[in-house]
Amino acid sequence: QVRVVESGGGLVQAGGSLRLSCAASERTSTTYPMGWFRQAPGKEREFVAGITWNGISTYYSDSVKGRFTISRGNAKNTVYLQMNSLKPEDTAVYYCGLGSATPDGSFASWGQGTQVTVSS
Repeated sequence: QVRVVESGGGLVQAGGSLRLSCAASERTSTTYPMGWFRQAPGKEREFVAGITWNGISTYYSDSVKGRFTISRGNAKNTVYLQMNSLKPEDTAVYYCGLGSATPDGSFASWGQGTQVTVSS
């Protein structure tokens, strides 16, 4: 089973930016669609953004549309989440999922998560 590892979280002031990275832990012949989810304390995990295997189509939740950008890296099964104009309500643990670009798909693997904290 291919695992994924996230990185890039941290503490940032409101209005600032962060870039999250997600990479597969081992090489594979398959290029997967991938997505980002987040979970704030006391809340359910929610979909943030997704991208198809070829990077042609991207999907965003309404809460991040226009502020976040998902993209694929040159290495297979690597994705990034560029987060701009961050708000305190973006504070959450961000998870990368392997297997789907949309929230209703099937995810074969999840990362351990990376904490993003936005101070007001």
